[in-house]
Amino acid sequence: MAILDGQHALITGGGSGIGLACAAAFVADGARVTLVGRTEDKLKSAAASLGPLAEIAVADTSSETQIADAVAAAERRAPLTIAVANAGTGGASPFFDTDAEDWRRVMATNLDGVFFTFKHAGSAIAANGGGAMCAISSIAGLRTHKLMSAYCTSKAAVDMLVRNTADELGASNIRVNSVCPGLVVTELSTALHETPAMREDYLSCMPIARVGEPADIGQAVRFLCGPESSWITGLVMPVDGGHHLRRGPNLEVMLGG
Repeated sequence: MAILDGQHALITGGGSGIGLACAAAFVADGARVTLVGRTEDKLKSAAASLGPLAEIAVADTSSETQIADAVAAAERRAPLTIAVANAGTGGASPFFDTDAEDWRRVMATNLDGVFFTFKHAGSAIAANGGGAMCAISSIAGLRTHKLMSAYCTSKAAVDMLVRNTADELGASNIRVNSVCPGLVVTELSTALHETPAMREDYLSCMPIARVGEPADIGQAVRFLCGPESSWITGLVMPVDGGHHLRRGPNLEVMLGG
């Protein structure tokens, strides 16, 4: 038997990047996965790449109703035991130029989406006897990133949500942790790692000076949701080449001061 036989993981933002890497790590060890995202074609392509253990549910994580429906759809396939709140968005602007609409857009996906996922998936996991949940946070939740106030605030809030739910949901046999990636090659980070000066600034902050791959994060999430970490909860774990030991990046080199 594979180590995750009988497990079922719901993964938001599962159609690409870190979400898909998490799904691949779970499937490799025998778990069933339900990929959640807004774009059906992307989800179908991702599920096809993973094989028969993967299914999809189309939903916008900023909508509580849609997340509740996605959880219900996943539960009809098999009882949920794992949830990964990965869906996220970003943006950069000077603080005084950050308008209310953009602030709310970032919070709706990055913070509300984790809350809705934990609330509805967690309720199902508790009813099924317990399991694990993991949020994808960011180095930006641990270190200031000038010009990214909304994003940094959303990720710092996610980490506190993780700690608080871990404290409360342990009684329901649910472990809750978060992973804080550094600079990883994804669609969301394209401008950062394809701008030479920005890339070099990031690398100068890393003791292990390389850009991360989605699989680096997927394997960390797989560990935190598997039996190997059965006595770990409330952990906010940087997976960033050691970036959290130094300083946040200087986005001014990308945005022209």
